[in-house]
Amino acid sequence: MKIYDWYNGPYPARVRIALAEKGLLPGIEFVSVNLWKGEHKQPAFLALNYSGTLPLLELDDGTLIAECTAITQYLDTLDGHPTLTGKTPTEQGLIHMMTKRAEIEFMDAVSVYFHHATPGLGPEVELYQNAEWGNRMGEKAIRGMRYFDGLLKTRPFVAGDEFSMADIAVLGGMIFAGLVDLPVPEECEALLAWHGQGQRAPQRSGLARDGGAAAVAQSSGSGKPARHSAVLPDLLEVLAKCRMTSGQNLTGCHNSGVVHRQIAERQGMHVFGGPEASG
Repeated sequence: MKIYDWYNGPYPARVRIALAEKGLLPGIEFVSVNLWKGEHKQPAFLALNYSGTLPLLELDDGTLIAECTAITQYLDTLDGHPTLTGKTPTEQGLIHMMTKRAEIEFMDAVSVYFHHATPGLGPEVELYQNAEWGNRMGEKAIRGMRYFDGLLKTRPFVAGDEFSMADIAVLGGMIFAGLVDLPVPEECEALLAWHGQGQRAPQRSGLARDGGAAAVAQSSGSGKPARHSAVLPDLLEVLAKCRMTSGQNLTGCHNSGVVHRQIAERQGMHVFGGPEASG
């Protein structure tokens, strides 16, 4: 299978987390689509995905599946033992509901903030921007953070008692918010504690921190699924051993924000945070 993505894209990170949870990372070929160059909006990629968004899954028979939830659903049920999308109709309904809520109220709002209230991906990609709308969506994202904080005061995970696709969607929002420097309110103690636990989970630590670059580097280096490791290595150590699929040597960067800024600076781009790739 192939995944078309960008190494620290917040939306692609959701699928990388799902792959790690299912122990599937070593079997995936990652195809880099450079968001900063607008490759996801070029005819070659649009021929694969009409929406022009990442990630995109290509099966061995050529079937193409876009959208994070659809890809995660497929990956989760491959082995007949779903762990991320629910086993019963009730679980499935709740998980899909909360996943959509995480997108609408949080992650997609951060995306709109990035594209409209900051330089986004640059003038060649951002053909229209509305700063007022972008700032409103930034406020909405913070309201979403407060909503999920309240929810996580009553339950261990977003959709109930088990880690699920809904948690992955909120993790994606946290990754994106961190990349664009949209701070989580200090009073959101439950959300911050939940996020901290997610970063400490062996199969999620690098993914929740850097959008998946570390886990892919580790799996390609060791040949073992990230979920089977004791702890994902520090990102500095991983990147020192790995040249990402974009061809950039990222040695010496301590987190994806620094990585992103160094690449942007070398290419003469603006240095705002994370790229868009909705799904």
